[in-house]
This record gives sequence, C-alpha cells and structure tokens, in this order.
Amino acid sequence: MNLSNLKPAEGSTKNRKRIGRGTGSGHGGTSTRGHKGAKSRSGYSRKIGFEGGQMPLQRRLPKFGFNNINRVEYTAVNLVSLQTLADAKKLDKITKADLIEAGYISSKELVKVLGNGVLTSKLVVEADAFSKSAVSAIESLGGTVVKL
Repeated sequence: MNLSNLKPAEGSTKNRKRIGRGTGSGHGGTSTRGHKGAKSRSGYSRKIGFEGGQMPLQRRLPKFGFNNINRVEYTAVNLVSLQTLADAKKLDKITKADLIEAGYISSKELVKVLGNGVLTSKLVVEADAFSKSAVSAIESLGGTVVKL
C-alpha cells in the first residue's frame, strides 16, 4: 500500500452537487439558478397553476353551472333493500338505526325510500322522505310510513 492507491472508505463519499462553493466546483457563481428572474431569487416558490405570467387556464375558462346552497341531498334506499333487511333480521319495523347498522347509510345522511322492487311483508318504515310509489307499495300491504 502506498499513496497512489489510497481510496476513501466505502459509503463515506457522496456524488452530489455542492452548490455555491466557488467557481472551481463548477456550481459557483449563479449556483445553477441562471441569471435574473423570479426563479433565481431566494424564497421563490411557484404558485399552483402559474403559467409564467400568461393568463392561467383556470382563469381563462368561464364559470359554469349553479350550485344551490339550500339543496337537501338524500341517500336512496329501495324497497328491495328494505325487504331483504326485514327478511334477514326478521323485522316488522325498519328505523334509520337499522339502516345504519346494516350499512345502507351513514349516521349523518338523510334517507329517501324509493319504490324500486317488490315488497312482500307488512312493514312500518321510518325515513326522512318517501317517493309516491314507495308510499303506495308500503300502504297497500297494510304497513305504515313514518316521516322523520
């Protein structure tokens, strides 16, 4: 072993740019940032959607549509689902708590019962809203509808 074949220990050196360490490093001067402009300044961070001063796409496109802030949104549950739930748990009264427990809705959602499917048993159904066809199907079998 002599001075001509000495090497640093494995893993002790890293291959990375050492920016701003003089012109001899090859990354001195402007420190790889180029000359002038916002990107050369400290503290620069590009804003989302910035297009170099050109009018950004989200400002070029027109606003579209209308969102009603008073809209009441319901989660739909069909008569088929009520019948399968009643058969599975042998229920004659279906409440909102039963629907939450069965996983049809979450606790914060409003429920609307729709008339899709066939109901075969007499049920008392509690929900926030009902379609006309659902009310007629439930009441035709002698069941009752309870609006919350």
